Amino acid sequence: MKKNIFPKSLKKGDKIAVISPAGAVDASQLEEGIAMIKAKGFEPVLGEHLYTRFSNGYNYAGTEKERLNDINWALNDPDISAIWASRGGYGCQHLVQHLNLKKFTENPKWYIGYSDNTVIQSYLLKKGFASIHGQTIKTSSFGVTSASYDLLFDVLKGKSLHYTISKNQFNKEGEVDGELIGGNLALIYALLGTPYSFDFKDKVLFIEDIGENFYALDRMIMSLELAGVFKKIKGLIVGGMTNMGDEKDNKSYEESFDGFAYQLISERISKYKFPTVFRFPNGHIKDNRPLIIGGNVKMKIGTKVKIEF
Repeated sequence: MKKNIFPKSLKKGDKIAVISPAGAVDASQLEEGIAMIKAKGFEPVLGEHLYTRFSNGYNYAGTEKERLNDINWALNDPDISAIWASRGGYGCQHLVQHLNLKKFTENPKWYIGYSDNTVIQSYLLKKGFASIHGQTIKTSSFGVTSASYDLLFDVLKGKSLHYTISKNQFNKEGEVDGELIGGNLALIYALLGTPYSFDFKDKVLFIEDIGENFYALDRMIMSLELAGVFKKIKGLIVGGMTNMGDEKDNKSYEESFDGFAYQLISERISKYKFPTVFRFPNGHIKDNRPLIIGGNVKMKIGTKVKIEF
Protein backbone atom coordinates (compact mmCIF):
# COMPACT_ATOMS: atom_id res chain seq x y z
CA MET A 1 0.00 0.00 0.00
CA LYS A 2 1.33 3.43 -0.91
CA LYS A 3 2.33 5.47 2.12
CA ASN A 4 0.90 8.95 2.38
CA ILE A 5 3.29 11.88 2.26
CA PHE A 6 3.96 13.79 5.48
CA PRO A 7 5.10 17.34 4.73
CA LYS A 8 8.55 18.28 6.00
CA SER A 9 8.94 19.64 9.52
CA LEU A 10 8.99 23.39 10.05
CA LYS A 11 11.91 25.34 11.47
CA LYS A 12 12.02 28.72 13.16
CA GLY A 13 11.32 31.55 10.77
CA ASP A 14 9.27 29.46 8.33
CA LYS A 15 6.20 31.11 6.85
CA ILE A 16 2.66 29.96 7.64
CA ALA A 17 -0.10 31.15 5.32
CA VAL A 18 -3.34 32.11 7.06
CA ILE A 19 -6.35 31.91 4.74
CA SER A 20 -10.16 31.90 4.90
CA PRO A 21 -11.45 29.20 2.52
CA ALA A 22 -15.01 29.24 3.85
CA GLY A 23 -16.78 31.59 6.30
CA ALA A 24 -16.01 35.25 6.89
CA VAL A 25 -13.90 36.27 9.86
CA ASP A 26 -13.12 39.56 11.60
CA ALA A 27 -9.56 40.69 12.24
CA SER A 28 -10.24 40.90 15.98
CA GLN A 29 -10.99 37.16 16.03
CA LEU A 30 -7.56 36.27 14.68
CA GLU A 31 -5.35 38.62 16.69
CA GLU A 32 -4.48 36.06 19.37
CA GLY A 33 -3.85 33.25 16.90
CA ILE A 34 -1.62 35.35 14.65
CA ALA A 35 0.31 36.59 17.68
CA MET A 36 0.72 32.97 18.80
CA ILE A 37 2.26 31.99 15.44
CA LYS A 38 4.79 34.79 15.87
CA ALA A 39 5.49 33.84 19.48
CA LYS A 40 6.25 30.28 18.39
CA GLY A 41 8.94 31.62 16.06
CA PHE A 42 7.11 31.44 12.72
CA GLU A 43 6.05 34.14 10.29
CA PRO A 44 2.32 34.43 9.53
CA VAL A 45 1.57 35.49 5.96
CA LEU A 46 -2.00 36.66 5.50
CA GLY A 47 -4.01 35.73 2.44
CA GLU A 48 -5.18 38.64 0.31
CA HIS A 49 -8.83 37.88 1.08
CA LEU A 50 -8.42 36.72 4.66
CA TYR A 51 -10.84 39.40 5.91
CA THR A 52 -12.98 39.80 2.79
CA ARG A 53 -16.72 39.43 3.28
CA PHE A 54 -19.19 38.34 0.60
CA SER A 55 -22.84 37.76 1.48
CA ASN A 56 -24.73 35.33 -0.73
CA GLY A 57 -27.07 33.38 1.52
CA TYR A 58 -24.13 33.04 3.90
CA ASN A 59 -21.28 35.31 4.94
CA TYR A 60 -18.35 33.94 2.96
CA ALA A 61 -14.77 35.17 3.14
CA GLY A 62 -14.99 36.49 -0.40
CA THR A 63 -16.39 35.19 -3.65
CA GLU A 64 -15.57 31.67 -4.78
CA LYS A 65 -12.89 33.09 -7.08
CA GLU A 66 -11.32 35.16 -4.30
CA ARG A 67 -11.22 32.26 -1.84
CA LEU A 68 -9.89 29.95 -4.53
CA ASN A 69 -7.13 32.39 -5.42
CA ASP A 70 -6.00 32.49 -1.79
CA ILE A 71 -5.92 28.74 -1.25
CA ASN A 72 -4.18 28.02 -4.55
CA TRP A 73 -1.61 30.70 -3.75
CA ALA A 74 -0.95 29.12 -0.35
CA LEU A 75 -0.76 25.60 -1.77
CA ASN A 76 1.73 26.49 -4.46
CA ASP A 77 3.90 29.35 -3.17
CA PRO A 78 7.36 27.81 -2.51
CA ASP A 79 8.01 30.27 0.32
CA ILE A 80 5.03 28.98 2.34
CA SER A 81 5.75 26.05 4.67
CA ALA A 82 2.26 25.43 6.12
CA ILE A 83 -1.33 26.56 5.58
CA TRP A 84 -3.65 27.35 8.47
CA ALA A 85 -7.37 27.95 7.97
CA SER A 86 -8.77 30.90 9.87
CA ARG A 87 -12.05 29.06 10.47
CA GLY A 88 -14.54 26.62 8.97
CA GLY A 89 -18.20 27.40 8.43
CA TYR A 90 -19.28 26.65 4.88
CA GLY A 91 -17.69 27.13 1.47
CA CYS A 92 -14.89 24.62 0.94
CA GLN A 93 -17.06 22.53 -1.35
CA HIS A 94 -17.07 25.46 -3.79
CA LEU A 95 -13.31 25.18 -4.17
CA VAL A 96 -12.51 21.49 -4.28
CA GLN A 97 -13.03 21.01 -8.04
CA HIS A 98 -10.60 23.82 -8.81
CA LEU A 99 -7.70 23.19 -6.45
CA ASN A 100 -4.26 23.34 -8.04
CA LEU A 101 -1.50 21.13 -6.65
CA LYS A 102 1.02 21.57 -9.46
CA LYS A 103 3.79 23.05 -7.30
CA PHE A 104 2.42 21.68 -4.03
CA THR A 105 3.41 18.17 -5.09
CA GLU A 106 7.02 19.38 -5.37
CA ASN A 107 6.88 21.06 -1.96
CA PRO A 108 4.13 19.48 0.19
CA LYS A 109 3.07 21.45 3.25
CA TRP A 110 0.81 20.86 6.22
CA TYR A 111 -2.78 22.01 5.87
CA ILE A 112 -4.34 22.75 9.27
CA GLY A 113 -8.04 23.02 10.07
CA TYR A 114 -11.22 21.19 10.90
CA SER A 115 -14.99 21.52 10.45
CA ASP A 116 -15.66 22.57 6.81
CA ASN A 117 -11.96 22.05 6.08
CA THR A 118 -12.67 18.30 6.11
CA VAL A 119 -13.46 18.76 2.40
CA ILE A 120 -9.97 20.09 1.65
CA GLN A 121 -8.37 17.38 3.77
CA SER A 122 -10.29 14.63 1.97
CA TYR A 123 -9.09 16.06 -1.36
CA LEU A 124 -5.47 16.19 -0.21
CA LEU A 125 -5.64 12.62 1.05
CA LYS A 126 -7.00 11.48 -2.32
CA LYS A 127 -3.77 12.87 -3.76
CA GLY A 128 -1.69 11.10 -1.12
CA PHE A 129 -0.97 13.94 1.35
CA ALA A 130 -1.54 13.91 5.09
CA SER A 131 -2.98 16.93 6.92
CA ILE A 132 -3.70 18.08 10.46
CA HIS A 133 -7.24 17.97 11.83
CA GLY A 134 -6.93 20.57 14.58
CA GLN A 135 -7.80 24.02 15.86
CA THR A 136 -8.31 26.88 13.45
CA ILE A 137 -6.91 30.36 14.09
CA LYS A 138 -10.28 31.87 15.05
CA THR A 139 -10.78 29.42 17.90
CA SER A 140 -7.77 30.89 19.70
CA SER A 141 -10.11 33.70 20.81
CA PHE A 142 -12.59 31.26 22.37
CA GLY A 143 -10.62 30.14 25.40
CA VAL A 144 -9.41 26.81 24.02
CA THR A 145 -6.82 24.80 25.91
CA SER A 146 -3.17 25.64 25.39
CA ALA A 147 -2.48 21.95 24.74
CA SER A 148 -4.70 22.13 21.66
CA TYR A 149 -2.19 24.47 20.05
CA ASP A 150 1.01 23.23 21.69
CA LEU A 151 0.47 19.71 20.34
CA LEU A 152 -0.34 21.12 16.92
CA PHE A 153 2.98 22.98 16.85
CA ASP A 154 4.64 19.74 17.96
CA VAL A 155 3.31 18.05 14.81
CA LEU A 156 4.61 20.93 12.68
CA LYS A 157 8.03 20.37 14.25
CA GLY A 158 7.97 16.67 13.41
CA LYS A 159 7.01 15.17 16.78
CA SER A 160 4.70 12.16 17.13
CA LEU A 161 1.32 12.19 18.86
CA HIS A 162 0.54 9.91 21.81
CA TYR A 163 -2.77 9.99 23.69
CA THR A 164 -4.12 8.14 26.70
CA ILE A 165 -7.79 8.75 27.48
CA SER A 166 -10.29 7.30 29.90
CA LYS A 167 -12.59 4.39 29.18
CA ASN A 168 -16.12 5.17 28.02
CA GLN A 169 -19.20 3.01 28.49
CA PHE A 170 -19.84 2.92 24.74
CA ASN A 171 -16.32 1.83 23.75
CA LYS A 172 -15.70 -1.47 21.98
CA GLU A 173 -12.48 -3.00 23.20
CA GLY A 174 -9.77 -4.28 20.93
CA GLU A 175 -6.66 -3.28 19.03
CA VAL A 176 -6.42 -1.77 15.57
CA ASP A 177 -3.72 -0.34 13.35
CA GLY A 178 -4.61 1.61 10.22
CA GLU A 179 -4.79 4.85 8.28
CA LEU A 180 -6.91 7.58 9.85
CA ILE A 181 -9.55 9.29 7.74
CA GLY A 182 -12.53 11.52 8.47
CA GLY A 183 -13.29 14.74 10.29
CA ASN A 184 -16.58 16.57 10.52
CA LEU A 185 -19.46 14.11 10.09
CA ALA A 186 -21.67 16.54 8.16
CA LEU A 187 -18.95 16.93 5.52
CA ILE A 188 -18.11 13.23 5.38
CA TYR A 189 -21.84 12.74 4.76
CA ALA A 190 -21.96 15.55 2.18
CA LEU A 191 -19.09 14.02 0.19
CA LEU A 192 -20.59 10.52 -0.02
CA GLY A 193 -21.07 9.46 -3.63
CA THR A 194 -18.77 12.18 -4.99
CA PRO A 195 -15.24 11.79 -6.38
CA TYR A 196 -14.01 13.63 -3.27
CA SER A 197 -15.32 11.20 -0.67
CA PHE A 198 -12.89 9.39 1.59
CA ASP A 199 -11.86 5.84 0.72
CA PHE A 200 -13.17 3.90 3.73
CA LYS A 201 -11.78 0.44 3.02
CA ASP A 202 -9.68 -0.87 5.93
CA LYS A 203 -9.41 2.61 7.44
CA VAL A 204 -9.92 3.99 10.95
CA LEU A 205 -12.70 6.59 10.73
CA PHE A 206 -12.89 9.68 12.92
CA ILE A 207 -16.15 11.66 13.29
CA GLU A 208 -17.21 14.77 15.23
CA ASP A 209 -19.98 17.34 14.92
CA ILE A 210 -21.77 20.35 16.35
CA GLY A 211 -25.24 21.88 16.29
CA GLU A 212 -27.18 18.99 14.76
CA ASN A 213 -30.64 17.83 15.76
CA PHE A 214 -30.56 14.25 16.95
CA TYR A 215 -32.63 13.07 14.00
CA ALA A 216 -30.14 14.76 11.65
CA LEU A 217 -27.28 12.99 13.41
CA ASP A 218 -29.11 9.70 13.00
CA ARG A 219 -29.76 10.45 9.33
CA MET A 220 -26.06 11.00 8.67
CA ILE A 221 -25.07 7.82 10.50
CA MET A 222 -27.77 5.95 8.57
CA SER A 223 -26.36 7.28 5.30
CA LEU A 224 -22.95 5.90 6.22
CA GLU A 225 -24.65 2.61 7.05
CA LEU A 226 -26.52 2.50 3.74
CA ALA A 227 -23.34 3.41 1.84
CA GLY A 228 -21.60 0.41 3.38
CA VAL A 229 -19.07 2.49 5.31
CA PHE A 230 -19.29 0.46 8.50
CA LYS A 231 -18.66 -2.75 6.59
CA LYS A 232 -15.45 -1.28 5.21
CA ILE A 233 -13.75 0.44 8.16
CA LYS A 234 -11.75 -1.43 10.78
CA GLY A 235 -11.95 1.10 13.59
CA LEU A 236 -13.93 4.16 14.69
CA ILE A 237 -13.05 7.20 16.81
CA VAL A 238 -15.90 9.45 17.95
CA GLY A 239 -14.91 12.92 19.10
CA GLY A 240 -16.85 15.95 20.21
CA MET A 241 -20.61 16.05 19.87
CA THR A 242 -21.75 19.39 21.22
CA ASN A 243 -24.75 21.75 20.95
CA MET A 244 -26.78 18.76 19.83
CA GLY A 245 -30.58 18.59 19.79
CA ASP A 246 -32.77 21.37 21.21
CA GLU A 247 -31.06 23.77 23.61
CA LYS A 248 -34.26 24.08 25.67
CA ASP A 249 -34.66 20.33 26.14
CA ASN A 250 -31.12 18.99 26.16
CA LYS A 251 -29.43 19.41 29.56
CA SER A 252 -26.14 18.33 27.97
CA TYR A 253 -26.36 20.95 25.20
CA GLU A 254 -23.18 22.81 26.25
CA GLU A 255 -21.17 19.67 26.97
CA SER A 256 -18.38 18.60 24.66
CA PHE A 257 -19.42 14.95 24.56
CA ASP A 258 -23.19 14.58 24.40
CA GLY A 259 -24.25 11.29 25.97
CA PHE A 260 -27.42 10.84 23.95
CA ALA A 261 -25.56 11.49 20.69
CA TYR A 262 -23.12 8.78 21.72
CA GLN A 263 -25.98 6.43 22.53
CA LEU A 264 -27.52 6.95 19.08
CA ILE A 265 -24.22 6.23 17.34
CA SER A 266 -23.53 3.23 19.56
CA GLU A 267 -26.92 1.70 18.77
CA ARG A 268 -26.43 2.14 15.02
CA ILE A 269 -23.05 0.40 14.99
CA SER A 270 -23.93 -2.26 17.57
CA LYS A 271 -23.87 -5.10 15.03
CA TYR A 272 -20.29 -4.34 13.98
CA LYS A 273 -17.24 -5.67 15.79
CA PHE A 274 -14.62 -3.04 14.97
CA PRO A 275 -12.85 -1.38 17.94
CA THR A 276 -14.49 1.94 18.81
CA VAL A 277 -13.41 4.86 20.97
CA PHE A 278 -15.82 7.49 22.23
CA ARG A 279 -14.99 10.82 23.87
CA PHE A 280 -11.78 11.56 21.99
CA PRO A 281 -10.87 15.23 22.57
CA ASN A 282 -11.11 16.56 19.05
CA GLY A 283 -13.89 18.54 17.42
CA HIS A 284 -15.81 21.77 18.01
CA ILE A 285 -14.65 21.80 21.61
CA LYS A 286 -12.18 23.80 23.68
CA ASP A 287 -9.85 20.86 24.24
CA ASN A 288 -9.38 20.04 20.55
CA ARG A 289 -6.27 17.83 20.34
CA PRO A 290 -4.83 17.39 16.83
CA LEU A 291 -5.16 14.25 14.72
CA ILE A 292 -3.32 13.44 11.50
CA ILE A 293 -5.61 12.66 8.60
CA GLY A 294 -3.72 10.14 6.46
CA GLY A 295 -1.46 9.16 9.34
CA ASN A 296 -1.14 5.60 10.58
CA VAL A 297 -2.90 5.32 13.93
CA LYS A 298 -2.54 2.54 16.49
CA MET A 299 -5.29 2.08 19.06
CA LYS A 300 -5.45 -0.18 22.08
CA ILE A 301 -8.84 0.00 23.76
CA GLY A 302 -9.32 -1.53 27.19
CA THR A 303 -9.45 -0.16 30.72
CA LYS A 304 -7.45 2.71 29.30
CA VAL A 305 -7.39 3.86 25.72
CA LYS A 306 -4.04 4.44 24.04
CA ILE A 307 -3.84 6.11 20.63
CA GLU A 308 -0.61 6.97 18.85
CA PHE A 309 0.62 7.98 15.41
